[in-house]
Amino acid sequence: MGVTIHFDGKLNNENDYQAVMKSATEFATKNEMEYAFFEEVDKLLLRVKDENEWDYQGMTRGIRIQPHENSDPFNLEFDKDNYIQEYCKTQFAPIETHIKLIEFLESIQSHFDQFNVFDEGEYWETHNTEVLENHIKTCFHQIEMAKQNDASLDGPFRVGDGRIADLMRDSE
Repeated sequence: MGVTIHFDGKLNNENDYQAVMKSATEFATKNEMEYAFFEEVDKLLLRVKDENEWDYQGMTRGIRIQPHENSDPFNLEFDKDNYIQEYCKTQFAPIETHIKLIEFLESIQSHFDQFNVFDEGEYWETHNTEVLENHIKTCFHQIEMAKQNDASLDGPFRVGDGRIADLMRDSE
């Protein structure tokens, strides 16, 4: 449930890392989005490929952008091999937030040897705002139906890492 942009890929080289960081800074500044660079010496990244877990432990670096107060953070977090696997939930933010993120990903894809995007709103594939709006409406409908069917569910909630959980069970 949700409208989330998933993406992964491997940068061509170190120059491409620098170019992506520059583009990300310009994107965040132009759109008045808060951002911060980071480096981690030893971080665990939980990853999945072909439905198999393959976690990464080690150095990471990148930039964290907050596209909107009602979206997930948009992280560009690369491992030591310049590989990235990330996602950003956007359904609670204005539709323009989702569109801007897709446009940004399109603008940086040439810096990757391989780059994959799975857009649950289908905007990446279609550039059709109506299709994206329908996915968002469906998402909200599913959330409301789940709440009606189970009174112990509530949401959305922002969790510890800044991400948004659609629904959580009341702990009472």
